[in-house]
Amino acid sequence: DPFVEGGRMYKSGDLGRWLPDGTIEYLGRNDFQVKIRGFRIELGEIEAKLAQHEKISEAVVVAREQDGTKQLIAYTTGEGELEAEAIRSFAQQRLPGYM
Repeated sequence: DPFVEGGRMYKSGDLGRWLPDGTIEYLGRNDFQVKIRGFRIELGEIEAKLAQHEKISEAVVVAREQDGTKQLIAYTTGEGELEAEAIRSFAQQRLPGYM
C-alpha cells in the first residue's frame, strides 16, 4: 500500500477515480464479472458452457437490471432452431443454480 506504511492493497477488479473533493467514484469493473443476488458471476464461464451445446456456435451473456432486479440474459447463434427452454435446461444441467 503506497498510502499506509506496512499496509496491504488488493486488486478487486473494480474501477474508480479520485474526485476533486477526495472521494472515489465507482466506474464499474475491468473484467466481465457481475454480482447478482450476492454471488460474483463470471459471464465468460456461462458463455463457454452454452457454446458446448451442439446447436450453439456463439453465446454472449449480459446482466440486465429491470425494476431493481438483475437477471442474466444469453444471446446465442447457431444451426437450426433452439427453444429458450432447451437452452435453459442445458445450462441448468451444467452450471450452479445461482448462474
